[in-house]
Amino acid sequence: MRQRAVDAVEMMDLPDCDPTKLERTYRQFGLVNLLFSGWRRLYCNELRPLLSHDSATTLLDIGCGGGDLARQLAFWAARDKLLLDVTGIDPDARAHTYSSRCPHHFSVRFRQADSTDLVREGRRFDVVISNHVVHHLQPAGLAQLLTDSQALARRLSLHNDLRRSIAAYALFSLAALPFRGSFIRKDGLTSIRRSYTPQELTAAAPPGWQVARRSPFHQVLIHRPGHPDG
Repeated sequence: MRQRAVDAVEMMDLPDCDPTKLERTYRQFGLVNLLFSGWRRLYCNELRPLLSHDSATTLLDIGCGGGDLARQLAFWAARDKLLLDVTGIDPDARAHTYSSRCPHHFSVRFRQADSTDLVREGRRFDVVISNHVVHHLQPAGLAQLLTDSQALARRLSLHNDLRRSIAAYALFSLAALPFRGSFIRKDGLTSIRRSYTPQELTAAAPPGWQVARRSPFHQVLIHRPGHPDG
């Protein structure tokens, strides 16, 4: 735990991984993220204040995987009678196939693409987010993600990720035991080993980005265009 396991590989990222386990992993992500990722708090504190009853706020979810977070954010906004237009992107064809066929709110759409594709197209969004993407990236990939985010986001970029610690590893090892028949537990533990400490993430982030601890085992990279610190 003293150093990032930068060369560790998650099973679901392998092109020849078990497709049944992969689909079950996508399906279980909804509950895992709802229980452990802290997005309800992020929605209430960071996203909901930007939403309106009168005009739609646009949001891009980079590396959306099975699309559970995109669907969840749209659900919360609709329940609050706020207008949120969500685009989820992922370069993995398997993730795109799964997310596209899951029932979702009419304000949610999915594309097989990465953030650089959208930058090339000249796309802009009010908010850019990701969930558990940062720890997958080598330094060059992280720098590209943050550069793309600044080009894509008008109002806020928010990248939520795991925070490496012995406590996080031990507690998730126990909490993930019920999630059987998928890659949730094995890959989750690998993800924690691959994740940054706050000090490492602060050192890796370019000027204008802030690292905030928003839940016990998570941290958020935040950029606010036009803000004095961003």
